[in-house]
Amino acid sequence: MAGYKPRVISLTKRPGHTFGFYLRVEQGEEGHLIRCLEMGGPAELAGMKDGDRILRVSGTFVDGLSHSEVVDMVRNGGASVTFHILDEASYKQAKAQGVNLSDPQSTPVANGVAIQAPKPKLCYLVKSSTGFGFSLRSDKDKEGFFMTEVIPGGMADRAGVKINDRLLEVNGESVESSTHDQVVDKIKLAGSRMMFLLADEETEKYYKNKHKIGAWLATTKYLPHKPRVVDMTKGPDGYGFLLREDPIRTGHFIKDIDWGSPAEKEGLKEMDRLVAVDGNEVDCCSHEEVVDRIRESGNKCCLLVVDKDTDKMYKQGKVSPMLFWDEMNDSNSPPSYTEALNLPAPVRPSTAVQKREEGFKPKLCKMETTSAGYGFHLNGIQGESGHYIKEVVKGGAADRVGLEDEDIVVEVNGVNVEQSSHEEVVALIRSSGSSLEMLVAKKSVYDQLKTKGVTITRLLLGETSYIQVHAVDTPKASREERHEEGARTETPTEPARERTSSASSSASQSSVDERL
Repeated sequence: MAGYKPRVISLTKRPGHTFGFYLRVEQGEEGHLIRCLEMGGPAELAGMKDGDRILRVSGTFVDGLSHSEVVDMVRNGGASVTFHILDEASYKQAKAQGVNLSDPQSTPVANGVAIQAPKPKLCYLVKSSTGFGFSLRSDKDKEGFFMTEVIPGGMADRAGVKINDRLLEVNGESVESSTHDQVVDKIKLAGSRMMFLLADEETEKYYKNKHKIGAWLATTKYLPHKPRVVDMTKGPDGYGFLLREDPIRTGHFIKDIDWGSPAEKEGLKEMDRLVAVDGNEVDCCSHEEVVDRIRESGNKCCLLVVDKDTDKMYKQGKVSPMLFWDEMNDSNSPPSYTEALNLPAPVRPSTAVQKREEGFKPKLCKMETTSAGYGFHLNGIQGESGHYIKEVVKGGAADRVGLEDEDIVVEVNGVNVEQSSHEEVVALIRSSGSSLEMLVAKKSVYDQLKTKGVTITRLLLGETSYIQVHAVDTPKASREERHEEGARTETPTEPARERTSSASSSASQSSVDERL
């Protein structure tokens, strides 16, 4: 299933409520479709979209199952269910290509632990008075061109270039069919700044005999200039900026930012180029189409923008800044996860159950790894569900945030793991990088809450949301800091949005749907 990355979304519903969507099968459409999303419901807040296809329910592949079987699985899953979701366009493309969507090979496994596929890297080199700080090597008995004599602390080293990295592209142009002299000439002609696409030995080995390594697969983490993600909430006078086309530069540009406006407060800059609106690239859109997209966002809008230097760098490499966006959303802590935890719940009634259980709360432990690790062991009983903490090291990272022996693990990085296998939980922890967030409960608290039928979620902590979202195939590389920034299109205050299904989801005898 390489090239298709499902989103993994864990939904929790309150007693007597639904997940906020309909599951449908429709004539002329393949798969189990998400339809009629309830505005402000768990599914919508978590990022499900109309037309998305459900691939897995609680880890079980369901694309080939009947509608009634999938409905039963969701209903019998309890208050918390995890879904693997693929967007409509990707699903149809995969089906047309004959891709086996149940094939888990897109997530490599080593010793039972899921690992991220290696990526080539984009490196932006700026020449100093002493040069770039590397040499190029080619061997008669080995195809390709390789980095050598990378000077420690030199410009190439600081740009992320390593000895024995294979050079694939110079400024967006492939060098794989070039001679050594031709590649050297390309580098000389590039001047004082150039973009390399490189692959280390591990990356080369992984993609060998699979498909060509291209910039669309690359990580942007080594690039010195970063696109910015601008999240805004509209003020009384709009977002506070104008969108203009420039007679010299191609694209849509931010102009005339109002002082004190959401755009100014969030750090939007004059002549930032607009790359995407709510994750949708706008380079090929007309001015009117871009304005319409911003207006259709309602009172909140998310823009991806680049300043002049960042724009120039990406264009020199002939890659889109959307590469940064995609990598950011595939990272360990995608924005949807962070945002979901801070979104207000659509309804927060003070129920009698909540009041009775006020004294019985889990605890949220957030920790950073040290040279000695996190300082605890994860234990489980073979053949039984459930995971608990043992051997908490005194003074270690876990001890400092309140983790204790015998604590029951409920969530790891927002993912409910009560029914997960030991290997799956270990994989989640190992893939979390340098920081880890665990929702745990003392055994006595856990047992009492379960006895009373209370679902253990962040709601019991008094937090504002109960949606947990994470991404599948999450890379271990740390993601760039998310900038919360801002924008003005003049739009009237929008009435409450209505969630409408697609034309094919109207009530008819050719479709079957279930509210979930």
